[in-house]
Amino acid sequence: MSDPTEPTNSPPSTEQPAGDPSAVPSKSELKKRAKALEKEKKAAEKAAKMAEQAAAKEAAEVDFAKEFYGPLPLHQSQSRPNRPRVQISSLSSRDGETVLLRARVHTSRAQGSKMVFLNLRQRTDSVQALLMIAPEKISKQMLKWAAGISTESIVLVEGVVKKTPEPIKSASVGDVEVHVSKLFLISGVEGRLPFTVEDANRPDAEIDASDSQFNRVLLDTRLNNRVVDLRTQTNQAIFKLQAAIGDLFREFLSSNGFMEIHSPKLQGAATESGASVFKVSYFKGNAFLAQSPQLAKQMAIAADFERVYEIGPVFRAEDSNTHRHMTEFMGLDLEMTIEEHYHEVMELLDGLFLSIFKGLREKYNKEIDVVGKQFPCEEFKWREGPEGTLKLSFKEAVDLLVEDGVAREELDDINTENEKRLGRIVRAKYETDYFIIDKFPMELRPFYTMPDPNDPTVSNSYDFFMRGEEILSGAQRIHDPVFLAEKMRSKGVDPESMKGYLDAFRMGCPPHGGGGIGLERVLMLFLKLGNIRRASLFPRDPKRLEP
Repeated sequence: MSDPTEPTNSPPSTEQPAGDPSAVPSKSELKKRAKALEKEKKAAEKAAKMAEQAAAKEAAEVDFAKEFYGPLPLHQSQSRPNRPRVQISSLSSRDGETVLLRARVHTSRAQGSKMVFLNLRQRTDSVQALLMIAPEKISKQMLKWAAGISTESIVLVEGVVKKTPEPIKSASVGDVEVHVSKLFLISGVEGRLPFTVEDANRPDAEIDASDSQFNRVLLDTRLNNRVVDLRTQTNQAIFKLQAAIGDLFREFLSSNGFMEIHSPKLQGAATESGASVFKVSYFKGNAFLAQSPQLAKQMAIAADFERVYEIGPVFRAEDSNTHRHMTEFMGLDLEMTIEEHYHEVMELLDGLFLSIFKGLREKYNKEIDVVGKQFPCEEFKWREGPEGTLKLSFKEAVDLLVEDGVAREELDDINTENEKRLGRIVRAKYETDYFIIDKFPMELRPFYTMPDPNDPTVSNSYDFFMRGEEILSGAQRIHDPVFLAEKMRSKGVDPESMKGYLDAFRMGCPPHGGGGIGLERVLMLFLKLGNIRRASLFPRDPKRLEP
């Protein structure tokens, strides 16, 4: 008799656990499941077989165009073949020619499986390029690869230029297109761009009219990703115009006997009041970043340089977060001797501005038009001919504002709001966006400004304005050392703290005057960009030190 406590080798019970009888699949359900599994298995086998056949077919297909496309090896100046490249801007005159060009892929669009359109961009110019399947020229593989190139990639393109039956509106060169025969990748794009150049180049009015169809790229987003933003056709034009202003400034002054100088940007004392300078450590002491080349300009005059100018950075430690202030900007400065009257300086500066305005209008109309597409505005106006530039005294400017309803007691100084108001008044009354205000109150000017000989409360100083905003401040300077020291003390500046500067006048200095211009401000106002940061390559303000 077996021990009831020992385990047995009896088979497991086939009985179903107690519970809901519906949990037990029926025979018909089991059959359905088996059929479904069999069907899935056959479908999988069929799909695998078809994929294998397709792969075999693709492998068997010879890519006859494999030499005509693909990534280029890393450019390390391996060779220097004689392969002349062309600019997109010249393509209109090259109908029928085979050309080679380097460009960025601005946009890409595949049309079915037989055609790809690329919009190629070089600075402010763009052209449409077409790849179309053709025997022995463009293979399926080449077309598929071309369709996958990321926008903003840099490519090398060879193709035939052909006239188009109708203008291509999406390209600046719209009367031709390039029929591509070879396409190589020079530099691709890693990851995803923060925004497209096409979105960044789009006017606000177009975005507003689209009812949110397009993406708006905000100014902070642009400045945080400035390299991408600078690629827009608008920005390419803006900074070409900025360079043009510098060139025109140099050309005019060089032709009028001026010499370019380069003054230090590290100084032992503040240039003006000391209230808005950046202090930096300098070995065992301190130095200051120059607010302007003012001291050096005047010392150069004392050294008999007679007429000098400079283009260089200017630093202002002002916590001004406005549309027209930056902590670092490019200053266009000049200083010259005076023979009889300080208006000699004012008139030369006026001639300088007129020369710049005319030069921009005559030589850079294309760039002005490009910017105008994104920032439409009334064309900048100035008075030409015998009537000349409008010149108002400070008192006359105040009277115009009072006539327009501003309380006279508010106008001891003309603030930013009233400057703009004055600009609108002048535009309406005199049909000009450019004017000069002369004879500012002495209390509004720095210590080195020469007072008016008949009224010591008024100075021999002037400001120039564009669209109601100041773009130049200047004056006759005090060249007498005793008088200069007296004025320094009256403004709270210790003459001994600027001994080197004062000594220049003690050794004899002719009467002189000059002015300082903000490059970015002139550009912003000429084009009416609305914010000075748009006119600065990498702007610096109280909240921005990068990129």
